[in-house]
Amino acid sequence: MRLPAPTLEHLCDVAVTIATPMEVGATPAGFRRLIPITGGTVTGAALNGRVLPGGADFQLIVGDGTQAQLDARYVLELDDGSRVFVQNTALRVASAEDSARIRAGVAVDPSRVYFRCQPRFEPTSPNWAWLAAHQFIGTGLRQPDAVHLSFYKVC
Repeated sequence: MRLPAPTLEHLCDVAVTIATPMEVGATPAGFRRLIPITGGTVTGAALNGRVLPGGADFQLIVGDGTQAQLDARYVLELDDGSRVFVQNTALRVASAEDSARIRAGVAVDPSRVYFRCQPRFEPTSPNWAWLAAHQFIGTGLRQPDAVHLSFYKVC
């Protein structure tokens, strides 16, 4: 028996501003980088607010530099003043040339990059408890000084 396919409902768009990456270096697991998160905005029909400074994106570069396993952790402050901790894991895959451009802070045509994510939310307010009771997926775009994300609730 085949069950109905899930549908997606747009949750919000997030524009995350970032600082200069810190190159940690080569480890047995791959090449490590840390990207400080300096702020940003959250806009959408269901969620609005800002990204607080102080988070970071912990990256592991593998596959001869063509794959980035991302683990971003940051806090949203919503318009009602409540806060939501976000852990967003992602996979970004691009050619060796495009991956090198991204790491160098050069814009790359987003159609040439696979960037998908799975955000998890930990809200501090009961009004937002439903965020912790659903699955979400998203798409991403890396720019030289920002990361743009669109999050969708899996229905």
